Amino acid sequence: VKLITVCIGIKFAFSNILNTTFLFCRQERDQETPPDFFYFSDFERHNAEIAAFHLDRILDFRRIPPAVGRLINITKDVRDITTDKKLFKTFYISPANNVCFYGECSYYCSTEHALCGKPDLLEGSLAAFLPDAALAKRKSWRSPWRRSYHKNKKADWEFNPNYCETVKVTPPYNEGTRLLDLIDLSILDFFMGNQDRHHYETFEKFGNKTFLLHLDNGRGFGRHSYDDLSILAPLQQCCRIKKSTLQRLELLHTEPYRLSDVMRESLSMDPLTPILSEPHLLALDRRLGIILNVVRECFKKHGQHQVAFDDMSKLYRERKL
Repeated sequence: VKLITVCIGIKFAFSNILNTTFLFCRQERDQETPPDFFYFSDFERHNAEIAAFHLDRILDFRRIPPAVGRLINITKDVRDITTDKKLFKTFYISPANNVCFYGECSYYCSTEHALCGKPDLLEGSLAAFLPDAALAKRKSWRSPWRRSYHKNKKADWEFNPNYCETVKVTPPYNEGTRLLDLIDLSILDFFMGNQDRHHYETFEKFGNKTFLLHLDNGRGFGRHSYDDLSILAPLQQCCRIKKSTLQRLELLHTEPYRLSDVMRESLSMDPLTPILSEPHLLALDRRLGIILNVVRECFKKHGQHQVAFDDMSKLYRERKL
């Protein structure tokens, strides 16, 4: 078992199970991120990775690798089998008689930020990367709507309402559906309340004729009581959306297919159910209404034909072939 640390979430890579990562539990289901926390200092949540996978499928994006909840014994499944001596030395028994460890990393790896079992059982999310990065290399792209990651500064897009005009003429967003794909991703992030989208990835081999990979969603679902409209900046500023995305959103806004109900049913199949608390599920319906209102405002300003990109005709032709 090789230890990988990402921000303050601790992940493991199991090399003998294809190419998978394991994110341990740090927060209880009903805990909200404190409002005074910056987005870059928030916890990574194992249930957020699981919920993101289900939500991505329901929205019909299908860009997140499979993620599932698991309950593991950190004594038998980690401590007793690891060959990493540095990792092994970080295991200890807490005053409450629970098995704990904190791993090795640049920061947040100490007894104050340790992961503890009950007494040695701990929840986590297991995510698979398919295909393996060794077979299909990925390229990382800096998001044009990346935040400043600074306590006292804001990014250019937060001041300039016409920021999208610059993005639209900048490669690779000046051709193909890359910009529309990024708007899809911003919609997914808004549902989750994920402000931590600094980069995204694509498969390197296909250049700009590929789709985005919706990876690293652990900082989603932190606050159900707050809707951060700035996450929707790509949609608000560009006023563009795929017709297929819009139709799916409208469907999930109807009573027989209410998003919260579909999500609740989907998540009920996970071994660690319930994955999300009820307030988080209800927040999805509220945020869906906000997204559709933004689209309606765009229709008023620019007209439906300028806003809704018809990707359905292309999909229909491809299916006929």
